[in-house]
Amino acid sequence: MNDARDASEWAERYGLVAGITTRPSSFGLWSDEPVGQVMERWRSFRTAFAPRFPTVVLGHQVHGTAVRWHESLPEGWLVLDGVDGHATSQRGVLLTVTVADCIPVYLAVPQKGVIALLHAGWRGAAGGVLARGVDTVAQRGAAKTSDIVMHCGVGICGECYEVGPEVAVRFGLSGTVHLDLRAALTHQARELGIQEVSSSPLCSAEERDRFFSHRASGGKDGRMVAYLGRPLG
Repeated sequence: MNDARDASEWAERYGLVAGITTRPSSFGLWSDEPVGQVMERWRSFRTAFAPRFPTVVLGHQVHGTAVRWHESLPEGWLVLDGVDGHATSQRGVLLTVTVADCIPVYLAVPQKGVIALLHAGWRGAAGGVLARGVDTVAQRGAAKTSDIVMHCGVGICGECYEVGPEVAVRFGLSGTVHLDLRAALTHQARELGIQEVSSSPLCSAEERDRFFSHRASGGKDGRMVAYLGRPLG
C-alpha cells in the first residue's frame, strides 16, 4: 500500500508497520458507493498485508471516545460498531481507522509491545478519545504514560479548518478560529505525560491529489485507511 512517509518512519524506529492509503482507492464502508466495490478494495488491502497480518480490525466510527482492547483474536475480520479506537499487544493484528480530514493518532509502548490507533476529529479530540486511548494502553500494557510514544498522522491543517465558536469553546478558544487538531492533540498528550510526540506536516485538504478531504469536497469525498500493527515473526 502507499504510505505517508512520516508515519512509516515513525513506525520503523519501533519495529511496527504504519501508514495511510492514498487516492484513488476509497475505503468508506458507510458511503454511497456500492458495498461490493468498497469491500473488494478492503479484500485487496488485507491481501497486501498477508501473511504478516492475518487479522484486520476495523469499526463503524461515530466520532466518539470508545477504545476497544483486543486480545486472542482469530484470523479474519473483526468489524465493530460505535468504536473509534483500537489497542492490542497481539502480533499479526492490523488495527485500522478510516479518515478524510480527522487525525489518525498512532500510539505505542515499544518496550511492552503495546499499540493503539485512534480516530480523532474535533468531537473525539474534545471528548477525550486520546485520554481514553492512553489510559487503555497504560493499564493493559502495565506501562507508564511517559513510556508511550505518539504520532499524529495525515489530516486537515489549521489553516484549512475554520470552526465556529461552538466548536472553539470546546478547546478553550473563543469566536471563529482556525483549529489545528494536531496541535490540540499534541497539547493534550503533553498534559497526559507523553514526552515523545511527532506530527505529520501533510494536509488532506491542501493535497487532494493524494488524499481525501471531507471539508474540501463539501462532504462528498471518500475515505483513506490509516493502519498500525506489529507483524508476525
